[in-house]
Amino acid sequence: MKLDHAVILVRSLEASLPWYTTMLGAIGFTKTREHVWLSDDGFAIDLKQANADTPGYQRYAPGLNHLGFTAPDEAALDAVRGAMAAAGHPVADKQHFGDSIATFFKDPDGMRVEVTVYE
Repeated sequence: MKLDHAVILVRSLEASLPWYTTMLGAIGFTKTREHVWLSDDGFAIDLKQANADTPGYQRYAPGLNHLGFTAPDEAALDAVRGAMAAAGHPVADKQHFGDSIATFFKDPDGMRVEVTVYE
């Protein structure tokens, strides 16, 4: 079986939609419905509004820690970084881990989305 979809609850759809629209578009997802994006291989990401009385994202709390995507090469990683910067979203430095290069982007709630090139 393959992974079909992920639902991400965000504190504010208004704040998070521009960030995810840029990020998911830059890594090749297509918006198919309101708040839903689909990859070429059929994996969907759906944003939903979290309840107001729930705690916010915590990096080391139980639950989803981060999403990781593989870029085919460093130019593709740089294109994602450029798209995020051009849209006014903060872009962290590249990190080098032996045979890989990654950037960890933080969404408006602080959840990380990783884009990595494996050399």
